[in-house]
Amino acid sequence: MFDIGFSEIVVIMVVALVVIGPERLPKVARTMGLLWSRAQRYVNGVRADIERDMQMEELKQLKLKVEQEAAAAAQTANQAVRTVDDHLQSLQDEGRAAVERGNPSRSVPATGGSGVQKAPSTPEQRQFPID
Repeated sequence: MFDIGFSEIVVIMVVALVVIGPERLPKVARTMGLLWSRAQRYVNGVRADIERDMQMEELKQLKLKVEQEAAAAAQTANQAVRTVDDHLQSLQDEGRAAVERGNPSRSVPATGGSGVQKAPSTPEQRQFPID
């Protein structure tokens, strides 16, 4: 903050000794030290408050950004769901139209149809009691 060297401090001390006097100089020095420490604590408190406010502002901006990205992702997901629903609806409509025309070639075969083969059944396993 200030560029004060050793020589300047010595000059200030000599002037203070001459002006204040040797009897009151220790009391004045103690008082000045207390005032200096209070000023430093006040400055550090203000600095901490400013840093905390800056961090809160950064967190608010980050929160806003995350909310915007979440909203965009939700909108994209909703749009994908709508696209799939529309496609499914069009397939169902095509299947109904094919059944109505009597041409079930594009429709999905029902369970147990000729195109579906069942897996052979496996023999049952017996469990023996353990003595």
